[in-house]
Amino acid sequence: MKITVIGAGSTYTPELIKGFLELHPNLPLTELALMDVQPERLEIVCGLCQRIVQKYGHPFTVHLTTDREEALRCARYVITQLRVGFLAARREDEYLGQRHGLIGQETTGVGGMAKALRTIPVILDIAADMRRLAPGALLVNFTNPSGLVTEALFRHAPDVPSVGLCNSPITAKMTILEELERAGQKIDPDEAELDAMGLNHLCWYRGFRAGGQDIWQQVLEAYIQDLSTSANPVWEPELVRSLGMIPNYYLEYYYNTAQKLEMQAEWPPSRADQVILIEKALLRQYADPALDEPPPGLMQRGGAYYSTLATRVINAHYNDLGETQIVNVRHAGAVPGYPEDWVLELPCRIDAAGVHPLPAQPLPEAVFGLLRSVKAYELLTVDAAVHGSRQAAYEALLAHPLGPKANNVSQVLDDILKTNRPYLPRFWKD
Repeated sequence: MKITVIGAGSTYTPELIKGFLELHPNLPLTELALMDVQPERLEIVCGLCQRIVQKYGHPFTVHLTTDREEALRCARYVITQLRVGFLAARREDEYLGQRHGLIGQETTGVGGMAKALRTIPVILDIAADMRRLAPGALLVNFTNPSGLVTEALFRHAPDVPSVGLCNSPITAKMTILEELERAGQKIDPDEAELDAMGLNHLCWYRGFRAGGQDIWQQVLEAYIQDLSTSANPVWEPELVRSLGMIPNYYLEYYYNTAQKLEMQAEWPPSRADQVILIEKALLRQYADPALDEPPPGLMQRGGAYYSTLATRVINAHYNDLGETQIVNVRHAGAVPGYPEDWVLELPCRIDAAGVHPLPAQPLPEAVFGLLRSVKAYELLTVDAAVHGSRQAAYEALLAHPLGPKANNVSQVLDDILKTNRPYLPRFWKD
């Protein structure tokens, strides 16, 4: 079995390797193709990957390549974790928001839109290559903005099986389990299920089962108690109590916008500035020929449980396990009243036949309006990215709750398009 990783120069890749090693031989991987467009970075990161695999007895081969077609040919699974424009483009996304008095973030608001416009055409090109070179392979997308990219895949490459992943829900689940353990209640993660509903980076956690028992009220009350006693709570306790749900932390950009803008006004350093320094340090460590394990400094990069989710999804699919994971797929009627062609982030059963959304109740009216507005933005952004449509891009900015005021939309859009011109040939056909 061949698994391909596109964007393997990511500093997360060694953690992914460990995930595959932990599942072997239940997941009988024979060849791991690691592909990246940056040869030097590929050699450094994947050199460490090769040393890790060697340490564990070479249960599978590791091939490095800059040739995407070579990497994709005959793959059973394809993981996409790429960043068009690299970290320099992420930094531009963040400071673009800052200079217009808007949220500057890599997946949310104008920064997320810029990243989506750069990324969607590349992911769709990969899907087209898979159609020729790896028919039937499952595309496992981690590339941000993950939900929006997955929306584009379901609309413009529906014959290529795909699923969008994000580590936020599984991190939330593990955090809840850690809190329960501190309170004296140790629960096996395999016996626990978190319920979530929404969009990627715009979802709400609303249920928790352990050993078949519903313990959500216990979890919720403990969370509210922590908020009530915190000197600087993330949310007002009344917000969580009223909704009966815990917002994903990315909702801070929507619910606490003024506070986020105040913090942003103090840049530099932005998060991209920080990550650039972290990456430089990590790459220096990765280049050490004596290193044969992911270094502790990788945790500073973020992305906890990334490899856990990616490898569990692939393992459940390959071994027909019927496991439940929170992922991004077209819900296809699982949520009554929502358009059936929407991609949502929700619990799904994963088996050899595919990724199946589980029946779920709609979100309460208090939050549905926000979800609907952001979904309108997502659909318009997909249209803009695929067709190079300025009109669709304009309307996407107009629709986004964190977008510019109507009389500033053209100015912000011009900035996005000019700043990202090298990566947006569909908008700059001349």
